[in-house]
Amino acid sequence: MKYFFRKLSLLLALTSSLPFMLVHAESYKLDSPNGKLKLELTFDKQLSYSLKVGEQSIFKNSTASLTVNGSNENLTVKRIVSVKRDSVNRILLPHVQQKSKEVVEHYNEITLEYSNQQSIIFRVFNEGMAYRFRTTQVGNVEVNSEHAQFRFLDNHQVLFPEEESFISHNERLYLPIPLDKISNKKFASLPLLVDLSGTKVVITETGLRDYPGMWLKGSSSHSLSAVFPKHVIKSELKKDSDRNENIIQRAPYLSTHHIKKEQEGRHFPWRVFAISQNDAELLTNQLSYLLADELAIDPSWVKPGKVAWDWWNANNIHGVDFKAGINTQTYKYYIDFAAKYGIEYIVLDEGWHHLDNVLNIVPDINVKEIIDYGKSKNVDVILWVIWKTLDQQLEFALDEFEKWGAAGIKVDFMQRDDQAMVNYYWKVAEQAAIRHLLVDFHGSYKPAGLRRTYPNVITREGVRGLEHNKWADYITAEHNLTLPFIRQLAGPMDYTPGAMINSQPENFEIIFNRPMSKTTRAHQMAMYVVFESPLQMLADTPSNYLKEHESTEFISKVPTVWDETIILSAKLSDHIITARKSGEDWFIGVMGNSKKREFTFDLSFLGKGDFSMKSFADGVNADKYASDYQTKTQKVSVTTKIKINLAPSGGWVARISK
Repeated sequence: MKYFFRKLSLLLALTSSLPFMLVHAESYKLDSPNGKLKLELTFDKQLSYSLKVGEQSIFKNSTASLTVNGSNENLTVKRIVSVKRDSVNRILLPHVQQKSKEVVEHYNEITLEYSNQQSIIFRVFNEGMAYRFRTTQVGNVEVNSEHAQFRFLDNHQVLFPEEESFISHNERLYLPIPLDKISNKKFASLPLLVDLSGTKVVITETGLRDYPGMWLKGSSSHSLSAVFPKHVIKSELKKDSDRNENIIQRAPYLSTHHIKKEQEGRHFPWRVFAISQNDAELLTNQLSYLLADELAIDPSWVKPGKVAWDWWNANNIHGVDFKAGINTQTYKYYIDFAAKYGIEYIVLDEGWHHLDNVLNIVPDINVKEIIDYGKSKNVDVILWVIWKTLDQQLEFALDEFEKWGAAGIKVDFMQRDDQAMVNYYWKVAEQAAIRHLLVDFHGSYKPAGLRRTYPNVITREGVRGLEHNKWADYITAEHNLTLPFIRQLAGPMDYTPGAMINSQPENFEIIFNRPMSKTTRAHQMAMYVVFESPLQMLADTPSNYLKEHESTEFISKVPTVWDETIILSAKLSDHIITARKSGEDWFIGVMGNSKKREFTFDLSFLGKGDFSMKSFADGVNADKYASDYQTKTQKVSVTTKIKINLAPSGGWVARISK
C-alpha cells in the first residue's frame, strides 16, 4: 500500500509539472514586401516552414537544421530564446553591372535564436525566399551535418542537372524528371528548377564561403533533400594526369572552423529559392547577388570586356604566311584581330606553359613579348593555368604575372566544391585582387556569391557551353533557352558563344578542330545580348571573324555589362526576347527553339525621338544553310512594332541608336 501511494504521489507531481516540461508549438509569419509571398514558421521540437505565393503552396512543412560539434541534444530541450525582425529597402550600385546599374534590395527578415547558440535567419523578397544558419559558439567548431528537406505537395517536374560524382565540372543537361522518379540515389548540382504548374522555383545557394557546396537528391516522392561533400583530408592526382584527382580520405564532418569572437559568430551559406509566376522574371532575378557577402576591395580597376579565345577553334588560322599554333606569331595575330575590332582581351589557353610549372614557358612562346605587343595595341592578355599547379606556387606565380603585365588568369579543372576547394576559390580571388588580376574560373562549380565580394572574379564556367560542340551533338537551341532561366540566375556564365560556322541539326557534324554551332548565325549573335558574362568570349578563329566582317563588327560593339535589362517575352526552352540598354543605345536579342517561329513586339521602352535600328535576321535559306542571314537598317521610334521570322534554331539581334 505504501508503495502504491508513493507511485501515486510521484505521478501527481509529474502531472502537475507537465505544462512546464512540454515545449508548445510556436508559429511565426513573414510576408514579402508586396504581400504575395507568405512564409509560415512552426517550431515544435524542430523547425518547419511553409511558403505560399498567393494561394499556391510552394513548400509545405519543409525542415532545416544544423548539427555542430556532434551535438545530439534532446530536441525537446532546444527552444527559441529570442525573435528579431527587420526590413530593408535600398538601392545597390554594383561595379560590374551584369544586368543593370542599380539593384533593388527589398526584403523582410526574421531571425530565430535558439538556446544552443544557433540562429536561423529567413528573408522574404518579392522575387523569392532564402534562409541561413548562424552559430555563436567559439573555439573549434565542426559542422557534422546540415539537414534540408524541401517538401512539395504534388508530383512536380524538375529540370534536374543529374551528376555522377562530387568530382564534376558541373556541366550538365537539365533533364525533365518528375519528383517521384528522383530516388535518393540520384543527385544533382545546383541550380535546378522545379515547375509547379506554371510557377517556377529555382533552388540555388549563395554566400558560399569556407563551407561545402549544396547538392540535391531525391528524398520522398514529393521531396528533395540536401547532400554535401564531406571535408577532404587527402587527395592526389590520378596516375598520368595533371588535372584529375582521386579523393583518398574524407573527414566524417562537412567543415571545420575556428571562431574567435562570440559576438561575430559564423554565418553559413544562404539556401536560395527564386520564385516566379512568369518565366521572364527568372531572367532578371538578382537574389544570388543580393544575398552575397559585401564588397571587399576597391574594384575601380576591374574592366569588363570581350576576349578572343584560342582553344575552341584550335588556333585554326588560315591565310597567313606563318605556321599557326601555340607560338608568339599566332598570338600577335590574335592581338591584331582584337585591336581591329576594339576587343579588350585575348587569352592564352592551354599549351603556353609546361603543365607541371606555370612559369616554365614552352620554347615557341614569349609571354612578355606578347603582353607588351598587346599593350601597344590596347589589348590585354589573360593567362590560362591549371589550379593544382598554380596552387603549388600561387603567390610567386601571381607576382610574376603581375610583373609581366598580364590582365588576369583563367583557372581550370578544380572540379570540386568541398570546404577546402571553396576556400581555394576565395584565396585565388583575394591574391589576384591584390595584384589587380581578373579571374575566370573554369572546371568550376556555379557562381555562389564570390563575385560580389571580389568583382575581379568576373565570370566563370560551370555550364554546358559551346565547347561541347567539339565532341557532342546535344547543345541544341532548347538547351540554350534553358540555361538563362536556371544557370544564369546564379551568376555570369562563360558559355563562350560566337560560332561563325553554323548548321541546322540535320547537317551538324562533330569536328574537334573545326567546330560549328547547331544553330543559325543570328542565334549565335543574339547570345551576346541574351547571355550574361562581363568577360565574354569570341570562340571562333580570327580568320573566320575577319572573313565574316559584318557579323564580327556587330558583335564587337555589344557591351558585356548593362545599365538596364527588360525582358519583352520569354518562355523556358521556347524563346527569349531581351532588350538591354548601355548608355544611349539599346540592344535586342531574340533566341528561338528548334521550330520555325514568328514574333511581334513593340519598342515602347524607347525614349522620345527618332532612332536608327540595324538588325541581323535569319536569312530566307537559314532553315537549310544556317549561316545565312540578312541585315536591315531602318528608322524606329517608341511607336514602332517589330515583326520577325525565325528559322528553326534561329535568332534575331539589333542595335538601336539615336
